[in-house]
Amino acid sequence: MVRPLVRTVLGDVPATALGRCDYHEHLFQTSPLLPGDELDDETASGAEAVSLHRAGIGAMVEATPTGLGRDPAAVARISAATGLVVVHVTGAHRSEHYREGHRLTGLSEAALAARFAADVRDGLPAAEGATDGPVATAPDGAPVRAGMVKAGVGYWRIDAFERRVLAAGAATANATGVAMMVHLEHGSAAWEVLDVLAAAGLSAERVVLAHADRNLDPGLHAELTRAGAYLGYDGMARHREAPDAAILDCLEQVLTRGDPRRLLLGGDVARRSRYRAYGGIPGLDYLPVRFLPRVRQRVGDDVLDLLLVTNPARVLTLT
Repeated sequence: MVRPLVRTVLGDVPATALGRCDYHEHLFQTSPLLPGDELDDETASGAEAVSLHRAGIGAMVEATPTGLGRDPAAVARISAATGLVVVHVTGAHRSEHYREGHRLTGLSEAALAARFAADVRDGLPAAEGATDGPVATAPDGAPVRAGMVKAGVGYWRIDAFERRVLAAGAATANATGVAMMVHLEHGSAAWEVLDVLAAAGLSAERVVLAHADRNLDPGLHAELTRAGAYLGYDGMARHREAPDAAILDCLEQVLTRGDPRRLLLGGDVARRSRYRAYGGIPGLDYLPVRFLPRVRQRVGDDVLDLLLVTNPARVLTLT
């Protein structure tokens, strides 16, 4: 019998090695959309990873895709030093994250798929933005490989570049066995994304719709889970958009009305101004320290383990 494996920055590990998994975070990220909020310091990002691990999270997905300041070798060093298991994504974000004329936005679907698949099979490039050359290496000298592919779409919009990325991501997922995460801007266009991926041959059961909770519609969420898609709840500590209580209410309803096996939790803190080690608040450990105790109070330990352990292990397992 083949043992289920997850591809991490330190190599393939049994799915059971993840423990509690935060499905969406960033240790490194720079974007023209986020001036002044760069995550680009290995020491500071490492300190945030320590806080997350000490708060009881065993694994996380590093959700920074191509061209946005990722540093896979540094992520591998942080993982090795802290014991935090990290799955790194490949792929590309929505169009606005790239300056006009960025080399990535001009690539064909086939070229994007070849790059993403190479990131999974051979290793992520050592130099951000490189299309060839040496791959990033872990402290033991092994290549740092991606274990998930990511795409992104705009608010009620899937432009030509984003369609190519979705199709290339679907091809990568089908060819390599990794799952696919898709950024939904404000939770929009969920069904439309699933339709594009289905046309490219990728079933909803291998898709995570990130930021579903930026549109707190439990009926929609229940329908999406029943269609097989995973929903990522990661909007906590964004009280300008919605209080944590509203996210908890929606989550509790979807657990009852939808398929609880299709729900994931993450923090997506993702900003220098929100990481304590960079001088901000509330910090990468907001999810386990502030939010998860409230989830446990609402739904109990068994359901919490489903959301944090069983579900992420299932979707991150290579097929």
